[in-house]
Amino acid sequence: MPALRVLSSLDAARIQWYHFKAIIVAGMGLFTDAYDLFCIAPIMKMISQIYYHKDSIGTALLSTSYAIALLGTALGQIIFGYLGDRVGRRKVYGLCLLIMVFSSFGCGFSVCTTRRSCVMVSLGFFRFVLGLGIGGDYPLSATIMSEFANKRTRGAFIAAVFSMQGLGILMSSAVTMVVCVAFKNVGGGSLEKTNAAGSETLAPPESDIAWRLILMIGAIPAALTFYWRMLMPETARYTALVENNVVQAAKDMQRVMSVSMTQIDEDSSLELQQSPRSSYKLFSRRFLSRHGCDLFAASANWFLVDVVFYTSNLLLSQIFNFSNKSINSTSVYDSAFEVAKVAAIVAACSTIPGYWFTVYFIDRIGRVKIQMMGFFLMAVVYLVAGIPYSWYWSKHEKTNKGFMVLYGLIFFFSNFGPNTTTFIIPAELFPARFRSTCHGISGAAGKFGAIVGTVGFLWATKHHEDDVFLDVKRVRIAFLILGGVCIAGMIVTYFFTRETMGRSLEENEDEIGCTTSAESSSANVLFPR
Repeated sequence: MPALRVLSSLDAARIQWYHFKAIIVAGMGLFTDAYDLFCIAPIMKMISQIYYHKDSIGTALLSTSYAIALLGTALGQIIFGYLGDRVGRRKVYGLCLLIMVFSSFGCGFSVCTTRRSCVMVSLGFFRFVLGLGIGGDYPLSATIMSEFANKRTRGAFIAAVFSMQGLGILMSSAVTMVVCVAFKNVGGGSLEKTNAAGSETLAPPESDIAWRLILMIGAIPAALTFYWRMLMPETARYTALVENNVVQAAKDMQRVMSVSMTQIDEDSSLELQQSPRSSYKLFSRRFLSRHGCDLFAASANWFLVDVVFYTSNLLLSQIFNFSNKSINSTSVYDSAFEVAKVAAIVAACSTIPGYWFTVYFIDRIGRVKIQMMGFFLMAVVYLVAGIPYSWYWSKHEKTNKGFMVLYGLIFFFSNFGPNTTTFIIPAELFPARFRSTCHGISGAAGKFGAIVGTVGFLWATKHHEDDVFLDVKRVRIAFLILGGVCIAGMIVTYFFTRETMGRSLEENEDEIGCTTSAESSSANVLFPR
């Protein structure tokens, strides 16, 4: 397609204040996403002691509680990703945020306080709806940032948006710890109460308010950014290439960025010469021949990395226990506090640094190299941690510090690697009229991988239904399997993933078929753009 001057100007634009504003506004959605998705581990610890103090919560119920929001997220990515291409990014963007805000409050107001089945069904419903909003935020945030950014720093901008997830994980842990300490202190430290049956329970009545409060606080950052999100104009690429209104695209960009209005007349003549849209449709034979391989690579890589990433987060709260007491003798606040503390340490020391390493290096090294490096080093760490796993815990230590360092490297190289790049690449490969949809499809594949990882490994690493602690031999096997998944991701990346660094979105769209990373690098050297 002929390059419209307003789009070329966006690709060449200097870094401006609006770029950073867009990062914050779009990133707060990812911040809220991470807060809501990753606060569930300590919440389930609290619920298990509040409502199931005599019985185990059960692997089936526990796995369902983890999977329900992920299922909603997968559906939300497909539905709202499609709507983002049909209706417009900006209109759907606000709707997703409202869904997240109201469903977060809904989770906190889950009906019933005595019947545990009623509580879990209500919580599950609102978590599913919350997942729909979270799912919609993924493709729209990535697409909007990619279409606003210049081509020189586009990867860093999208990675910066995604890095807000790390802060969301850290904030969910911090809020959980603060709430637990506050409720524990207000209770005067008298945590053992007598229930109606006359037996002692470690969950005082006010603890039922604590977990609800943690969930509702997640709505605050999303609600605060709604006004600013609604002030964002539609992206120039959607307006020019999908709505075929070049003049409006130039006006919108001139309103928020330094784009010269003299380009309008020049682009207006091009507007009359172009066909409104290319003829082929999504999943048509021509689409599959041009972009099918890219969609496969993006979806497969996201599926594989989410199997690893979400499984690692799930096992994190169950492998490490910093408390000197057994889980059955700690209060409801202490057990949730310990889980949140582990997550906060890993987020601060591994997850967040990994995100920002990607922000710095993504437009210097390239997406493909970082993704392959991340998969490879994660595989190495899983093998090093998994093969002698029983030796690490042979002395039955509560916390093996060396093993924790190894485990932290998994999160570092996941985020300085495929967890971030799989979010970036689908936002750069596809035509504007399919971009949000294809990103949503790729992300949905990832969330199905997350469901496979969390549910599958939760069942596979338990002795039997009532076990609290993981079986050492099964965890070792799980680590080896996860290492194999990382190797598979490295292979898919090498053979099927195209490099997108340094090219405009339209140049990436015009390149047909998949090339290996080596071929892509050679092409850049022999035929520089």
